[in-house]
Amino acid sequence: MFIPLHDANTLKHIKVQWVTLGLIGMNVAVWLFTGFFAPQQTAQATSVGLGYIPAVAFDYATLAPGLAIVPEPLTYITHAFVHAGFWHLASNMIFLWVFGDNVEDAMGHLGFLIFYLACAAFGALCHGLLVSESQAPLVGASGAISGVVAAYVILHPRVKIWVLVFFRVPLPLPAFVPLLLWIGQQFFMLFVDPDGNVSWGAHAGGIVAGAVLVFFMRRKGVPLFDRKIVTPRAVSSTPAVRRAVVAADDGAPGH
Repeated sequence: MFIPLHDANTLKHIKVQWVTLGLIGMNVAVWLFTGFFAPQQTAQATSVGLGYIPAVAFDYATLAPGLAIVPEPLTYITHAFVHAGFWHLASNMIFLWVFGDNVEDAMGHLGFLIFYLACAAFGALCHGLLVSESQAPLVGASGAISGVVAAYVILHPRVKIWVLVFFRVPLPLPAFVPLLLWIGQQFFMLFVDPDGNVSWGAHAGGIVAGAVLVFFMRRKGVPLFDRKIVTPRAVSSTPAVRRAVVAADDGAPGH
């Protein structure tokens, strides 16, 4: 278990990660007004009304009209802005803060927003396919965050990131070490604890979506796996080069 703290990875294409900041702000605002400042009854109603309920999505159950806040198809998205508590929110937002800016940099503002929402939706779908008759609402940005992590490790596996290991030991590591271990843990837990309180299916779905979409949604010319783009160097026009060119022209056959 680790917590990401910081990455030494500057932005190259954008000046400010506006979408990442906006998503963090929106998640915090929803939690404040439907959880922290609201009575418990309001928090529960928000989870039911905005959360993704597999049994409703797959027509095994219906949601009472008074409980529905948005049309059912929108819950594939809205569930990602509702969190069950402070630590649930904080853990997701820390990951988004550390890794989201560079993925946004690679995709552009609009592209990253579409990517983020697509990972959230696919994560919810995978969760629903695994527990299609469940009436428990799925809430949290974990599916979307998992997609961001997958995209980041494909884009920047060798970047050094500071992580807090076991919540107490800070270490600088190449990104692929903690992130691939984290990704492996999600799939391992999916097999050993598929019916637990954590939706490992949503995590796995987000990872798959992020790993696939990053290949198609990154900006043109943005490399993968920290590969550098080598630009051919121009030949310098020194006297020696000019003499060689003239000599070659003199010896060239006529046309």
